[in-house]
Amino acid sequence: MNTAYTVKHIQKSLALLPTRDGQPSRPGRKYKVVIAYDGTGFSGWQFQENAVGVQQVVEEALEWIERAPVRVYGSSRTDAGVHARGFVAHFELTKPVPPKNLVRALNSRLPESVRVLKASYAKPDFDARLSAKGKEYRYQLYQADILPPHLAPYWTFCHRPLNLEAMRKAAGYFVGRHDFLSFAANPNRELETTVRTVFSFEVRRSGHRYVFVVRGDGFLYKQVRSMVGFLISVGKGNERPAAVKELLAEHPPRTARVETAPSRGLFLWKVFYGRVPK
Repeated sequence: MNTAYTVKHIQKSLALLPTRDGQPSRPGRKYKVVIAYDGTGFSGWQFQENAVGVQQVVEEALEWIERAPVRVYGSSRTDAGVHARGFVAHFELTKPVPPKNLVRALNSRLPESVRVLKASYAKPDFDARLSAKGKEYRYQLYQADILPPHLAPYWTFCHRPLNLEAMRKAAGYFVGRHDFLSFAANPNRELETTVRTVFSFEVRRSGHRYVFVVRGDGFLYKQVRSMVGFLISVGKGNERPAAVKELLAEHPPRTARVETAPSRGLFLWKVFYGRVPK
C-alpha cells in the first residue's frame, strides 16, 4: 500500500465542505466509537496531567482530523494497566466524516496499542456513560508452575492449585443488588451510593486458564479486581465461599482481607446499551 497516497486520500476525504458564507456546512454531529486497547503503557483511560491516558491519544488523533480540539467522553474509567476490548466513547465533529473513513483516519494516527474497531453516527441524546445499561469485565488468570512470557502482559499468574467449585460457589453470592463497600478501594471517596447490581458472575476454566466473567449495571473503583482477588483467596483455601455472603450482608469498610488482583489480567470486554444478557 502506498502510505503517502493513503494519508493524502484520507485528508482529502476529511475536507470541510464550506457554505457560501464560509462557515461549516452542518452543525456538529455526534459519533459513537468502539475502542480496543492494550493498557500496559497507559495510566488508564482518563486524561491525566502527569501521565498518558488512552483518552489523550484519541483526542490528539481527532484534533488532527477536526483541526481543532475535540473532547472525547468515555463509557467508564479504567485503571492503569487495564485493557479494553469493547470500550465505548462519544464525541462531536463539525467535519462531515463518514464513519468508515473516520475509523481509517483515527487508526492512521493512533499508536498500535490503540485501535478504533467501529464507528457510527449517534443520536443527539446518546451518552457513552449515562446511556449504558451494563458492562462486562473479564479477568484472566493462568495457573501453572510457569507463566509463558507471551502471556505475561494479559494474564495474572498463580502457581498454587485452585478449587474451581469453591470459586464458582463464592462468585454466585456476588449476584444480585448489594452494598459493595467491602469490595471498593478508597471507600471514603464521595459517592452517592456503593450499592450496585451484579447480573451474573461466571468462573470458566480451560486447562491452565481461568477466566472470570462478570456483568453488572456499573462497578465501583477497583470493585472487579477486588471481587476477583477475593475469589482467588477462596480458590487457594484462604477464605470460605460463604465469606462473600457475610461481607455483603455486613458491608464493613474494606480491609486488607480483600486483596486487589493485578491490573494486567483485567479487560473491559463490552458495554451494553440495550438488554444485558444474564
